[in-house]
Amino acid sequence: MARTKEFDPDAALQSALELFWRRGYEATSMADLVEHLGIGRASIYATFGNKHDLYLKALDRYAETRDPRLLDELSQPGPALPAVRALVRRFAAEAAAPEERSQGCFVTNSAAELAPHDPAVARRVEISWEHVETPLYAALVRARAQGELPGDRDPRALARMLFVLMQGLRVVGKASQDPARVRDAAEQALALLD
Repeated sequence: MARTKEFDPDAALQSALELFWRRGYEATSMADLVEHLGIGRASIYATFGNKHDLYLKALDRYAETRDPRLLDELSQPGPALPAVRALVRRFAAEAAAPEERSQGCFVTNSAAELAPHDPAVARRVEISWEHVETPLYAALVRARAQGELPGDRDPRALARMLFVLMQGLRVVGKASQDPARVRDAAEQALALLD
């Protein structure tokens, strides 16, 4: 007779995500996971696979649950630029918030720590980034079509510039003690939309 799991795999995955997010992949050992999740090593392996597999599942979970309102915010009927500006300002505010600064964005952290040498992480990071850049691009196309953005502006290039800025805000916000640094950068970038 098969034994039933004596833990909630969903809760354990969320707990692993939080630990990886706070400490990073390399700084989190299997012993740390066993202690933090409160389950045995064999149960972790049987449920999630090895540490790398668990990390990928945690990254997938984060991507599934992070910022689901982004598409809705950018695809509302009416003027598009106010939604774009609000999104960039929200990223700046989150990056400057003390509770966000300590951890940053899990995808951005993964991009910096693992994506350069881990193809599985790099794929997930790229997919996550596309889920931000694509709706941003669509909103800017709409803004140009509605006359909010001059006709000579390239919506794809602007979307990429704003996206890269937003990721940079997360990195700088994590390390900087000066919240004005990220707010000023966001406002200067938004001035390019005028």
